[in-house]
Amino acid sequence: MSRLFGSVRARATLGATLVVAVALVAAGAAVLLSLRSNLLGEAGTQAERSAREVAAELAVGTAYGELSLDVDDRPVQVVDGHGRLVAASEDLERISGTGVAAVKPQQAAPRDGEDDDADDDDDASGESLEPGEIGERATTGDGSATVDGDTQDYRFAAVPVETRDRGRLTVWAGAPLSAEHGAVDTALTVMLIGFPVLLAVVAWVTWLVTRRALRPVEGIRREMAAITASEDLARRVPVPGTHDEVARLASTTNETLAALEASVERQRRFVADASHELRSPIASLRTQLEVAAAHPELLDLDGAVEDTVRLQRLAADLLLLARLDAGERPADARFDLAALAREETAGRSGVSVRAGGEVTVAGSRGQLGRVLANLLDNAQRHARSAVEVSVRRDGEAAVVAVADDGEGVPAADRERIFERFVRLDAARSRDDGGAGLGLAIARDVALRHGGTLTVHDAPAGGALFELRLPGAW
Repeated sequence: MSRLFGSVRARATLGATLVVAVALVAAGAAVLLSLRSNLLGEAGTQAERSAREVAAELAVGTAYGELSLDVDDRPVQVVDGHGRLVAASEDLERISGTGVAAVKPQQAAPRDGEDDDADDDDDASGESLEPGEIGERATTGDGSATVDGDTQDYRFAAVPVETRDRGRLTVWAGAPLSAEHGAVDTALTVMLIGFPVLLAVVAWVTWLVTRRALRPVEGIRREMAAITASEDLARRVPVPGTHDEVARLASTTNETLAALEASVERQRRFVADASHELRSPIASLRTQLEVAAAHPELLDLDGAVEDTVRLQRLAADLLLLARLDAGERPADARFDLAALAREETAGRSGVSVRAGGEVTVAGSRGQLGRVLANLLDNAQRHARSAVEVSVRRDGEAAVVAVADDGEGVPAADRERIFERFVRLDAARSRDDGGAGLGLAIARDVALRHGGTLTVHDAPAGGALFELRLPGAW
């Protein structure tokens, strides 16, 4: 059971059915109440009409025995000011709801001038009537009556009338509620039968619609399960042609798979390149140590130290790249970029620095120092005679430009040089100190600091590397 209602399809079906059920119950209750109210109002109108017809006869002085009390077999009572029944339907056997339970007329008491006048002035309705006048307001109520052996529920209406010779009289007339009961019962029966059928139809349609709507999702799930099992990131999930949320989900999933495939491919290439780059200095160092162990007099100490330093630098570069790939957030320290440029250029021959004033940035001083060092190393390897470093403000950005007077970078390779383990020519060989990681590290650090690193043509004809970072002033 828990597994069944754990599916989106089942929950959607159940939710839609419950919403429709609540709506149907509310609508059904409103319909029944409205129907009952209308039918009760109609019965009350009929009862009042019958009472006014009898009251009109009393107003013109019609004797009790001549009143039209047995029309349509409806219960009618005429009550005097003392609460005595003075006239009633001939076949009336029992009555309730009018306040007078008597069904046989009683003899009226003789009139007593003053007292009767006092009784004639007011009745329960509070109206003051002139002789021969019928009250405008009618009092209604529900009750039951037995007429000629037939017991029914009735809607009663009481209408006061002021007669000329019999004082204040009240006419009670009833209209049967059988039509109201029948209509309400019929409507309720239809609802009790129709609502479950309608709910079953709603549930069935919702089940079919959700199955059709979720069919592409199931296809995406199966394909993702197959990709997970096969570890083949080149596969893609099917994209339905519906242009809806499911299609967008499939497209986003494919974009994620593409990014994951590219990331895994970069990782594999990185591991392969790193293994290749590490193999050379390790093999060279091992060879020198083995030769030294066998022939100490042949030990090339300078070469061993150089290989060790190169190995150390390469390991440091790989570690920094791994930290950058892991998403390590840079520090949030504030420092002067111009002062950092002066520190990195100190002791380097042929390098000049031009900085107008303090240029403050926020980030990792060590990582940005590494960027400048890598750019300077690259510029010095390719410069003919001079390297120039400039630090300036450009709007809200801090800009560091490193220019050399070498051969420059061809336009077709200006993005490729920032890839890892890329060397454009033989001049950038391992023996010349470059493993192809310096510029890749520099750009990754720049991006982590919210900046950019690009290459252009330098005024002297060489390469101009421009580092732009958000200012912190």
